[in-house]
Amino acid sequence: MTKPWNRTDPTHQTELAYQAGFAHQTGFERAVAVEVEQALLLRDEIKNGDAVVAGKIAGAVAAATILLAPGELQAIDTTLERLPGIVLQFVRALAAASREPVALASGGAQARTRLAGNDDIDLMRVEDWAGRVAGPTFLEENFGISRSTLHRWQRSGKVVALRTGGRKHVFPLAQFVDGRPAPGIGEVLSLMPNPRRAWFWLISPVAGLDGRIPIEMLKQDLVADVVFAAQNALIAKFE
Repeated sequence: MTKPWNRTDPTHQTELAYQAGFAHQTGFERAVAVEVEQALLLRDEIKNGDAVVAGKIAGAVAAATILLAPGELQAIDTTLERLPGIVLQFVRALAAASREPVALASGGAQARTRLAGNDDIDLMRVEDWAGRVAGPTFLEENFGISRSTLHRWQRSGKVVALRTGGRKHVFPLAQFVDGRPAPGIGEVLSLMPNPRRAWFWLISPVAGLDGRIPIEMLKQDLVADVVFAAQNALIAKFE
């Protein structure tokens, strides 16, 4: 006959405490996820499914963060300027890890290509790496950017346009500030004429910028710093 659990037993108390803590943690994670999801849904260009996924990731990260020791939190606090770049790397790694079982199971060359390194972005679908993109119709209806203006920016090399097949182009939304391309994009494109490679560089953490993301710096008018880093990246490529 199994002996009933004694409520005063330390093992039992520890188990109850663990269960209570887990329940609290799960509730906190869910609450953060809902708040983030609702905030994202206020933006017209974000789809409901994308908001749900982003909310779940944010909730999981927040729940894990509050479990850190004070010393660990203080260490993170000293690197807040690099946080966007670090998080971007984490999210990309998460996406790659999530796709890997599917790619390995399918065994297809196309699936394996999507798991390739940064040097293979020319072979990857735009939506797999470039972030949120849109065509001229969406930009005109939601950003107030006319097709003629967009075409003029594209011809003068002031906006990143990514080809998706045939002669069709889409435009990464992250490059626009108040209905215009962020300052400095034209200078970067003049140094990196391949728009795919230029955009990949703009949205990736750059060591020469202390791990910061160039496109975010351009939005803060730090054009000179970004252009200098782009020049150094170009020099390093040919060394």
